[in-house]
Amino acid sequence: MPLFTGDQLADLSVLLPPLLRDADALGPDGRTVRVRLLQLAGWLMVQTRQFSAAETALERALSESADRMENAATINTLLWLLLRQGQLGKAHDLSVRWADETEPRISRATPEELSTWGWMLLRLSAAAIRNGQPGEADDAIKLASAAAVALGREYTPGNDFLRRFGPTTVKLKAAENAAVTDRPDLVLRLAERIPMAGLRSTSNNRNRHFLDVADAYAKTGQYADAFGKLEQIREDSPEWLPNQRYARDILTKLIKSRRTLTTEMRSMADAVGLPL
Repeated sequence: MPLFTGDQLADLSVLLPPLLRDADALGPDGRTVRVRLLQLAGWLMVQTRQFSAAETALERALSESADRMENAATINTLLWLLLRQGQLGKAHDLSVRWADETEPRISRATPEELSTWGWMLLRLSAAAIRNGQPGEADDAIKLASAAAVALGREYTPGNDFLRRFGPTTVKLKAAENAAVTDRPDLVLRLAERIPMAGLRSTSNNRNRHFLDVADAYAKTGQYADAFGKLEQIREDSPEWLPNQRYARDILTKLIKSRRTLTTEMRSMADAVGLPL
Protein backbone atom coordinates (compact mmCIF):
# COMPACT_ATOMS: atom_id res chain seq x y z
CA MET A 1 0.00 0.00 0.00
CA PRO A 2 2.79 2.53 0.67
CA LEU A 3 4.12 1.86 -2.84
CA PHE A 4 0.70 2.43 -4.40
CA THR A 5 -0.05 5.59 -2.44
CA GLY A 6 3.43 6.93 -3.18
CA ASP A 7 3.26 6.23 -6.94
CA GLN A 8 6.46 4.19 -6.70
CA LEU A 9 5.91 2.51 -10.04
CA ALA A 10 9.35 0.97 -10.51
CA ASP A 11 9.15 -0.87 -7.20
CA LEU A 12 5.59 -1.98 -7.94
CA SER A 13 6.63 -3.43 -11.29
CA VAL A 14 8.94 -5.80 -9.40
CA LEU A 15 6.64 -6.58 -6.48
CA LEU A 16 3.24 -6.89 -8.14
CA PRO A 17 3.70 -10.06 -10.28
CA PRO A 18 4.75 -12.33 -7.37
CA LEU A 19 2.05 -10.79 -5.18
CA LEU A 20 -0.59 -11.69 -7.76
CA ARG A 21 0.78 -15.25 -8.01
CA ASP A 22 0.74 -15.60 -4.23
CA ALA A 23 -2.82 -14.29 -4.07
CA ASP A 24 -3.91 -16.89 -6.61
CA ALA A 25 -2.21 -19.63 -4.62
CA LEU A 26 -4.30 -18.82 -1.55
CA GLY A 27 -7.39 -20.35 -3.15
CA PRO A 28 -10.89 -19.67 -1.76
CA ASP A 29 -9.54 -18.46 1.59
CA GLY A 30 -7.69 -15.64 -0.16
CA ARG A 31 -10.67 -14.18 -2.00
CA THR A 32 -10.75 -10.87 -0.13
CA VAL A 33 -7.01 -10.29 -0.48
CA ARG A 34 -7.12 -11.32 -4.14
CA VAL A 35 -9.97 -8.95 -4.99
CA ARG A 36 -8.22 -6.06 -3.27
CA LEU A 37 -4.95 -6.75 -5.06
CA LEU A 38 -6.70 -7.06 -8.44
CA GLN A 39 -8.45 -3.73 -7.81
CA LEU A 40 -5.12 -2.06 -7.13
CA ALA A 41 -3.46 -3.76 -10.09
CA GLY A 42 -6.29 -2.60 -12.35
CA TRP A 43 -5.92 0.96 -11.09
CA LEU A 44 -2.17 0.86 -11.71
CA MET A 45 -2.66 -0.43 -15.25
CA VAL A 46 -5.11 2.39 -15.99
CA GLN A 47 -2.62 4.85 -14.53
CA THR A 48 0.11 3.61 -16.87
CA ARG A 49 -2.24 3.34 -19.87
CA GLN A 50 -2.09 -0.46 -20.09
CA PHE A 51 -5.80 -0.63 -20.74
CA SER A 52 -6.18 -4.26 -21.80
CA ALA A 53 -4.38 -5.49 -18.69
CA ALA A 54 -6.48 -3.14 -16.57
CA GLU A 55 -9.69 -4.57 -17.99
CA THR A 56 -8.52 -8.12 -17.30
CA ALA A 57 -7.64 -7.32 -13.68
CA LEU A 58 -10.90 -5.48 -13.00
CA GLU A 59 -13.04 -8.17 -14.62
CA ARG A 60 -11.34 -10.79 -12.43
CA ALA A 61 -11.97 -8.63 -9.36
CA LEU A 62 -15.67 -8.36 -10.27
CA SER A 63 -15.95 -12.11 -10.79
CA GLU A 64 -14.68 -12.77 -7.27
CA SER A 65 -16.41 -9.93 -5.41
CA ALA A 66 -18.81 -11.05 -2.71
CA ASP A 67 -20.79 -7.92 -1.89
CA ARG A 68 -22.11 -4.68 -3.35
CA MET A 69 -19.53 -2.39 -1.77
CA GLU A 70 -16.66 -4.52 -3.02
CA ASN A 71 -18.21 -4.54 -6.49
CA ALA A 72 -18.70 -0.77 -6.39
CA ALA A 73 -15.03 -0.20 -5.55
CA THR A 74 -14.08 -2.15 -8.69
CA ILE A 75 -16.70 -0.39 -10.81
CA ASN A 76 -15.29 2.97 -9.70
CA THR A 77 -11.93 2.12 -11.30
CA LEU A 78 -13.62 0.52 -14.31
CA LEU A 79 -15.44 3.80 -14.93
CA TRP A 80 -12.12 5.64 -14.82
CA LEU A 81 -10.78 3.16 -17.39
CA LEU A 82 -13.72 3.83 -19.71
CA LEU A 83 -13.21 7.59 -19.35
CA ARG A 84 -9.51 7.32 -20.22
CA GLN A 85 -10.40 5.19 -23.24
CA GLY A 86 -12.92 7.78 -24.42
CA GLN A 87 -15.86 5.37 -24.08
CA LEU A 88 -18.05 8.16 -22.77
CA GLY A 89 -21.45 6.70 -23.57
CA LYS A 90 -20.61 3.42 -21.87
CA ALA A 91 -19.13 5.24 -18.88
CA HIS A 92 -22.23 7.41 -18.63
CA ASP A 93 -24.69 4.51 -18.72
CA LEU A 94 -22.71 2.40 -16.25
CA SER A 95 -22.28 5.28 -13.80
CA VAL A 96 -26.01 6.08 -13.97
CA ARG A 97 -26.86 2.46 -13.16
CA TRP A 98 -24.42 2.27 -10.28
CA ALA A 99 -25.39 5.66 -8.88
CA ASP A 100 -28.97 4.37 -8.76
CA GLU A 101 -27.92 1.05 -7.22
CA THR A 102 -25.74 2.61 -4.52
CA GLU A 103 -27.94 5.61 -3.61
CA PRO A 104 -28.58 5.37 0.14
CA ARG A 105 -31.18 6.97 2.35
CA ILE A 106 -29.00 9.86 3.46
CA SER A 107 -30.51 10.11 6.94
CA ARG A 108 -29.45 6.52 7.66
CA ALA A 109 -26.43 6.13 5.38
CA THR A 110 -23.10 4.93 6.66
CA PRO A 111 -19.95 6.87 5.69
CA GLU A 112 -18.95 4.05 3.31
CA GLU A 113 -22.34 4.19 1.57
CA LEU A 114 -22.11 7.97 1.16
CA SER A 115 -18.55 7.71 -0.16
CA THR A 116 -19.48 4.97 -2.64
CA TRP A 117 -22.53 6.83 -3.94
CA GLY A 118 -20.59 10.09 -4.10
CA TRP A 119 -17.90 8.56 -6.28
CA MET A 120 -20.46 7.11 -8.70
CA LEU A 121 -21.91 10.60 -9.04
CA LEU A 122 -18.47 12.08 -9.67
CA ARG A 123 -17.84 9.50 -12.40
CA LEU A 124 -21.25 10.31 -13.88
CA SER A 125 -20.41 14.01 -13.86
CA ALA A 126 -17.05 13.34 -15.53
CA ALA A 127 -18.67 11.26 -18.28
CA ALA A 128 -21.45 13.79 -18.84
CA ILE A 129 -19.21 16.86 -19.06
CA ARG A 130 -16.97 15.12 -21.59
CA ASN A 131 -19.99 13.93 -23.55
CA GLY A 132 -21.45 17.42 -24.00
CA GLN A 133 -24.06 17.12 -21.25
CA PRO A 134 -23.18 20.01 -18.91
CA GLY A 135 -26.60 20.12 -17.24
CA GLU A 136 -26.42 16.49 -16.21
CA ALA A 137 -22.82 16.97 -15.11
CA ASP A 138 -23.81 19.87 -12.86
CA ASP A 139 -26.71 17.90 -11.39
CA ALA A 140 -24.42 14.99 -10.54
CA ILE A 141 -21.90 17.33 -8.89
CA LYS A 142 -24.69 18.86 -6.78
CA LEU A 143 -25.79 15.42 -5.58
CA ALA A 144 -22.18 14.47 -4.86
CA SER A 145 -21.86 17.67 -2.87
CA ALA A 146 -24.93 16.68 -0.84
CA ALA A 147 -23.31 13.33 -0.05
CA ALA A 148 -20.09 15.14 0.94
CA VAL A 149 -21.96 17.56 3.19
CA ALA A 150 -23.67 14.63 4.88
CA LEU A 151 -20.22 13.12 5.49
CA GLY A 152 -18.87 16.42 6.75
CA ARG A 153 -15.24 15.51 6.12
CA GLU A 154 -12.89 13.64 3.82
CA TYR A 155 -13.50 9.96 4.46
CA THR A 156 -11.41 6.97 3.35
CA PRO A 157 -13.42 3.73 3.52
CA GLY A 158 -11.41 0.71 4.58
CA ASN A 159 -8.20 2.73 4.32
CA ASP A 160 -8.67 2.67 0.53
CA PHE A 161 -6.96 5.81 -0.76
CA LEU A 162 -8.68 5.37 -4.14
CA ARG A 163 -12.10 5.95 -2.56
CA ARG A 164 -11.28 8.95 -0.41
CA PHE A 165 -14.32 11.21 -0.69
CA GLY A 166 -15.66 14.36 0.90
CA PRO A 167 -16.18 18.09 0.36
CA THR A 168 -12.63 18.70 -0.88
CA THR A 169 -12.80 15.84 -3.39
CA VAL A 170 -16.01 17.27 -4.84
CA LYS A 171 -14.39 20.70 -5.20
CA LEU A 172 -11.41 19.14 -7.00
CA LYS A 173 -13.73 17.41 -9.48
CA ALA A 174 -15.75 20.59 -10.04
CA ALA A 175 -12.52 22.34 -11.01
CA GLU A 176 -11.69 19.42 -13.31
CA ASN A 177 -15.05 19.86 -15.06
CA ALA A 178 -14.24 23.53 -15.58
CA ALA A 179 -10.91 22.53 -17.13
CA VAL A 180 -12.59 20.04 -19.46
CA THR A 181 -14.94 22.77 -20.72
CA ASP A 182 -11.98 25.15 -21.28
CA ARG A 183 -12.83 27.69 -18.56
CA PRO A 184 -9.39 28.49 -17.11
CA ASP A 185 -10.56 31.54 -15.19
CA LEU A 186 -13.15 29.42 -13.38
CA VAL A 187 -10.55 26.72 -12.67
CA LEU A 188 -8.36 29.28 -10.93
CA ARG A 189 -11.27 30.79 -8.99
CA LEU A 190 -12.36 27.37 -7.77
CA ALA A 191 -8.77 26.39 -6.94
CA GLU A 192 -8.45 29.39 -4.62
CA ARG A 193 -11.31 28.00 -2.51
CA ILE A 194 -9.98 24.45 -2.18
CA PRO A 195 -8.28 23.76 1.16
CA MET A 196 -5.03 22.09 0.08
CA ALA A 197 -3.32 22.11 3.48
CA GLY A 198 -2.89 18.54 4.66
CA LEU A 199 -4.16 17.06 1.40
CA ARG A 200 -1.73 14.28 0.56
CA SER A 201 -0.17 13.87 -2.85
CA THR A 202 -2.38 11.33 -4.60
CA SER A 203 -2.32 10.80 -8.32
CA ASN A 204 -6.06 10.40 -8.64
CA ASN A 205 -6.93 13.70 -6.97
CA ARG A 206 -4.38 16.31 -5.97
CA ASN A 207 -1.87 15.77 -8.76
CA ARG A 208 -4.59 15.82 -11.41
CA HIS A 209 -5.87 19.05 -9.89
CA PHE A 210 -2.43 20.61 -10.06
CA LEU A 211 -2.31 19.75 -13.77
CA ASP A 212 -5.66 21.50 -14.22
CA VAL A 213 -4.28 24.55 -12.41
CA ALA A 214 -1.06 24.49 -14.47
CA ASP A 215 -3.12 24.31 -17.66
CA ALA A 216 -5.28 27.22 -16.52
CA TYR A 217 -2.20 29.29 -15.75
CA ALA A 218 -0.76 28.50 -19.19
CA LYS A 219 -4.01 29.44 -20.94
CA THR A 220 -4.17 32.76 -19.09
CA GLY A 221 -0.56 33.68 -19.84
CA GLN A 222 0.81 32.99 -16.36
CA TYR A 223 3.61 30.83 -17.67
CA ALA A 224 5.94 30.93 -14.67
CA ASP A 225 3.13 29.83 -12.36
CA ALA A 226 2.21 27.04 -14.77
CA PHE A 227 5.76 25.74 -14.84
CA GLY A 228 5.97 26.02 -11.06
CA LYS A 229 3.00 23.67 -10.73
CA LEU A 230 4.65 21.13 -13.02
CA GLU A 231 7.81 21.32 -10.91
CA GLN A 232 5.78 20.77 -7.75
CA ILE A 233 4.19 17.64 -9.20
CA ARG A 234 7.56 16.30 -10.34
CA GLU A 235 9.01 16.84 -6.88
CA ASP A 236 6.08 15.07 -5.18
CA SER A 237 5.45 12.26 -7.71
CA PRO A 238 8.39 11.89 -10.11
CA GLU A 239 7.28 8.47 -11.38
CA TRP A 240 3.67 9.53 -11.95
CA LEU A 241 4.33 12.58 -14.11
CA PRO A 242 5.90 10.80 -17.15
CA ASN A 243 2.65 8.87 -17.67
CA GLN A 244 0.59 12.03 -18.10
CA ARG A 245 -0.10 13.17 -21.67
CA TYR A 246 -1.81 16.16 -20.09
CA ALA A 247 1.54 17.28 -18.64
CA ARG A 248 3.16 17.03 -22.08
CA ASP A 249 0.37 19.13 -23.59
CA ILE A 250 0.81 21.81 -20.94
CA LEU A 251 4.58 21.90 -21.36
CA THR A 252 4.13 22.17 -25.13
CA LYS A 253 2.11 25.36 -24.58
CA LEU A 254 4.83 26.75 -22.33
CA ILE A 255 7.60 25.95 -24.80
CA LYS A 256 5.71 27.64 -27.63
CA SER A 257 5.49 30.79 -25.52
CA ARG A 258 9.29 31.16 -25.34
CA ARG A 259 12.04 32.02 -27.81
CA THR A 260 14.69 30.10 -25.89
CA LEU A 261 14.38 27.24 -23.45
CA THR A 262 15.85 27.25 -19.97
CA THR A 263 17.79 24.33 -18.56
CA GLU A 264 14.85 23.65 -16.25
CA MET A 265 12.43 23.44 -19.16
CA ARG A 266 14.67 21.02 -21.02
CA SER A 267 14.90 18.90 -17.91
CA MET A 268 11.11 18.92 -17.55
CA ALA A 269 10.75 17.91 -21.20
CA ASP A 270 12.96 14.92 -20.52
CA ALA A 271 10.94 14.07 -17.42
CA VAL A 272 7.57 14.00 -19.23
CA GLY A 273 8.91 12.44 -22.43
CA LEU A 274 8.42 15.46 -24.68
CA PRO A 275 10.85 15.44 -27.62
CA LEU A 276 12.40 18.84 -28.38
